[in-house]
Amino acid sequence: MNIANLNISAVASWPSRIAGRRGVKSPLRRELRSLTLPILVETLLIMTLGAVDTFMLSRHSDASVAAVGLANQMITFTFIIFEVINLGTSVLCSQYLGARMRDRMETVVGVSLVVNLISGVAVSALLYAYAPEILTALGLDGSMLAEGVSYMEIVGAFAFFQALQLTLSAVLRSNNKAVYPMMVILVVNCLNILGNYMLIFGEFGAPALGVRGAAVSTATCRMVAMVILAVIVFRTTVRRFPVHIFRRWPREEFRNLMKIGLPSAGEQMSYSCSQLVIAYVITSLGMESLAARTYCVNIIMYVYLFSIAISHAGAISVGHLVGAGRWQGAYLMGRYVMRVALTWTLVFSVAIALAGTSIMAMLTENPEITALCTAILWIDVALEIGRPVNILFVNVLQAAGDVNYPFYVGLIWMWSVAVVGAYLFGITFGFGILGMWWMFALDENIRAIVFIRRWESRRWQHKGFTAALA
Repeated sequence: MNIANLNISAVASWPSRIAGRRGVKSPLRRELRSLTLPILVETLLIMTLGAVDTFMLSRHSDASVAAVGLANQMITFTFIIFEVINLGTSVLCSQYLGARMRDRMETVVGVSLVVNLISGVAVSALLYAYAPEILTALGLDGSMLAEGVSYMEIVGAFAFFQALQLTLSAVLRSNNKAVYPMMVILVVNCLNILGNYMLIFGEFGAPALGVRGAAVSTATCRMVAMVILAVIVFRTTVRRFPVHIFRRWPREEFRNLMKIGLPSAGEQMSYSCSQLVIAYVITSLGMESLAARTYCVNIIMYVYLFSIAISHAGAISVGHLVGAGRWQGAYLMGRYVMRVALTWTLVFSVAIALAGTSIMAMLTENPEITALCTAILWIDVALEIGRPVNILFVNVLQAAGDVNYPFYVGLIWMWSVAVVGAYLFGITFGFGILGMWWMFALDENIRAIVFIRRWESRRWQHKGFTAALA
């Protein structure tokens, strides 16, 4: 159901219908479910696409896992540059559709693709040219450096495919067509597993390339995903590429994209920078701690997978409501999604912690790494009280136009607690990676309290981008 096509009387009834009697199926709850499921599957497959390299390389060596994990973290960090545009694209497309401004939505799509193509090519060139210097600065050396560089040079050189892929996915999601990115990633994931199996281990007559084989497979699959998504967008969503943007650059739309994207991506950049600093500190604890972190990060991301999916779906619905000027409906939607996300994330975190020993037995034979990981998975249960709340309210506040607040909250608490606190407890006080993980949990829960208070205060209301255009 496209919310942009609802009549005004239906829109006016949303707030009461969201809060209606148990068992009543409101239009927004149906839309939330219809968006959440494909986003959930797509996010699962995207996570698996990255995790497949880690899990399949675990049969190669723990050192390869550690090296590729650090290289991937740096590559992912650079993707934040693309999110400056993608986050703005998602918010503006949602609000313009809610306000029935389709021409403006199509202009935003064209601007986003052009800007991310240019920035993607620049990032690709930098990652390829400076891979050794970047990974050396992060603390890798010897054989681990060589493997990390070989991976980053290939995957990084084709990062611009990911830039365009993320933009195209954002456009489809905002248009209530999240099922298309889900199907594309499903196909690409299968191709990546097959490619990894062939090129890492030399099966079916292919050369055994190890880490380089994983990189070739990942880069190729991202290219395939980008091409398929481009075909889908221009056949189902955007009638044609808005070439008029080259004759007269739409400054207002570009300015709005940057106004949303810079602080929104700034929140992600703050988080990723803090994670890079933490990874550097963990490197000083030895290969076992670095490998344990890599394994845990790739396992734990499945715990908060549902939170990511329902938060993105909720943010799209909130954006539509804000575009239609229905602030009470947006407020109730945020509270409802928070309850659902928190409940299921805690269930998943306990289940993963209970299965921790069995999971690690499939990944490594190193008893020290296994012991660290099983302990971390239990600490993560406390962390997951706060994380789903943070994931949700960062997304819905940005969707409502309150784009600066999440950035300031992240900047203050991530660095003062997650980074400084982790260094003190992990290194200075000698508690190692387990002490650091307790500080990560404290950071997540403090920020959750701050975000809940912001949502309840309603100070985010009337910050949308369509009111002045109505």
